[in-house]
Amino acid sequence: MSDNNTINLFDCVSPLDFRYYGQDEQLREMLGPYVTERARIASELQVEVVAVQALANLGVCAPAVADEVREAAPKVTPEAVAAEERRIHHNIRALVNCLQAQVSPQSRPYIHLCLTSFDVIDTAVAWRFKQATSEAVVPQLLELEQILIDLTRREANTLQIGRTHGQHAEPITFGFAMAEYVARLGERIEAIGRTANNLRGKVSGAVGAYNASALFFDDPREFEQEVLGQLDLQPASHSTQIIPPEFMADFVHTLIATFGVLANLADDMRNLQRSEIAEGGEAVEAEQVGSSTMPHKRNPWNFENVKSMWKAFVPRMLTVYADQISDHQRDLTNSASSRFLPEIIVGLVATVKRLQRIMGRLVTDADSMQRNFEMNADLIAAEPAYILLAAAGYPDAHEAIRRLTLQAQQSGQYFCDLLEADEELRPYLEQFTEAQRELLRDPSKYTGIAAAKAQQVCTEWEQRLGLAG
Repeated sequence: MSDNNTINLFDCVSPLDFRYYGQDEQLREMLGPYVTERARIASELQVEVVAVQALANLGVCAPAVADEVREAAPKVTPEAVAAEERRIHHNIRALVNCLQAQVSPQSRPYIHLCLTSFDVIDTAVAWRFKQATSEAVVPQLLELEQILIDLTRREANTLQIGRTHGQHAEPITFGFAMAEYVARLGERIEAIGRTANNLRGKVSGAVGAYNASALFFDDPREFEQEVLGQLDLQPASHSTQIIPPEFMADFVHTLIATFGVLANLADDMRNLQRSEIAEGGEAVEAEQVGSSTMPHKRNPWNFENVKSMWKAFVPRMLTVYADQISDHQRDLTNSASSRFLPEIIVGLVATVKRLQRIMGRLVTDADSMQRNFEMNADLIAAEPAYILLAAAGYPDAHEAIRRLTLQAQQSGQYFCDLLEADEELRPYLEQFTEAQRELLRDPSKYTGIAAAKAQQVCTEWEQRLGLAG
């Protein structure tokens, strides 16, 4: 602790504060207005301000009252609110007391009039997270998406062996492999935007029945619309003391699902960096140390960090689902757990920024990809041979080719030599075109439309997301 009783970064409990947020000035500047305790108080003050403005707009108080409250709100400090809360043991009443202390006696009665605490809290969270999404989360994801698109286009024609179950399968291109993540991340970006824009607010009082505001308005929903309209939010069709939690659950789910896409990408890249595969990996900095005892190590530590962050945050979704349950019109069982939601946003954006850096300078090795492809190049012809045999009318093509591949593996002979020498299959092989025979001899041409598909996926997502083509 320092002399003025503030917490130093090295006194933090959470590694999120120290390691992934506190020392990243750009991240703090980007997310600070939305995820910190200071941001929470500022957003709750904003709800109080627009509520008084709505009262003025609807003739309950004078416009001068709304002006005075708006000018007073920036004078309320988090420190003052915290001190008041320690005195009275209620966070929103502490906020209200501090705001009322900054205005004239004539204006004080209108602050928090017709509101309950969670009109302020839930509405402020929705407004804050919606802003964080549009100003930070989506822009950072779009930047990563563009990096992946550029990489996909660059490697669209680079031959690579496809892998299923960790085994060599059929030829693809590295660009085709990357196009998977262009599409998956693009879908998640759209989903995050949809669910963030669907976050709702409420100004319906202590049980959601508009009891207090009905004292002033024939239709108190007009007051709710007036408040929320200033925050660019819509009300839910029905709220209790709290907003229906499914809106937030949907939003957080999209964040966690995006984390899963990033972790899958990082896992694939980490495996390609294995010594025995060596098809690509992180660029190594001049001063980078891979091991405290093995100077030769070049570890994929950034990719491993991405997966580790995913492991830390994916279980948080269970808590969000648990927060769907609240007794009757309201209980307090989500009051502590929901305070941790901003950490998910911080963790995701920090991870996205890391992937921007390492994917933007990913090192690929076409020679290693070619070498790995050639390890089983002869056997790759098995699938097209089986399909062409079946199309030529051979009744049990799959079994015939399976036996030939087994014979090739056991004898060390080339599969294609065994295929062409098989007397039973020869009448069917004679039906193959010259191009089909050539493909069996050179399976590097057996990539389907991998390269074209990679380019098509890039074009589609550039257009859908409004990225530069």
